[in-house]
Amino acid sequence: MSGLVLKLAPKERVLVNGAVIENGDRRSRLSIVTPDANILRLRDAIHPENANTPVRRVCYAAQLILTGDSDPEEDRLPMLRRIEELSQVFLDADSRSALADATEALLEDNHYRCLKSLRTLLPREERLMAIRPS
Repeated sequence: MSGLVLKLAPKERVLVNGAVIENGDRRSRLSIVTPDANILRLRDAIHPENANTPVRRVCYAAQLILTGDSDPEEDRLPMLRRIEELSQVFLDADSRSALADATEALLEDNHYRCLKSLRTLLPREERLMAIRPS
C-alpha cells in the first residue's frame, strides 16, 4: 500500500491499523507511506447487518481481515472459495478481471486491494438482484 493518498472530508473517520482517526474541520490529505498498513474509510465500511448478499458477505470477510478482526491465514481458503463461487455468476470480462485481481491480491496478502476489487462488483450485484424473479 505504499504511496496511498487519502483525501479526507471534514470530520471524516478512517481506521488505520485498528485506530479510528477523525479529520478536523477542513479537508485534508494524508499520505500513507508504510507498506502493509491496514486502512478502511469508515464511510465505506459494511456493517454486519448489511452483509446480506453474496458479494457483500465476501467484502465483509475481506474487511474483517483488513481491520484485524479476522485471521488472514485462517480465512484465506474460505475467501478463495467465496470468490470462486462469485466467478460462477459474474461471467462478463470486467467482473472476471475484478475477481482475478481480488484473488491475486488475497494470495499476496494485500487485503486492501482485494476489498477494493471486490467492491467494484457491488453495483453489478445490485442490478442483478433487482431483476431477479420474485
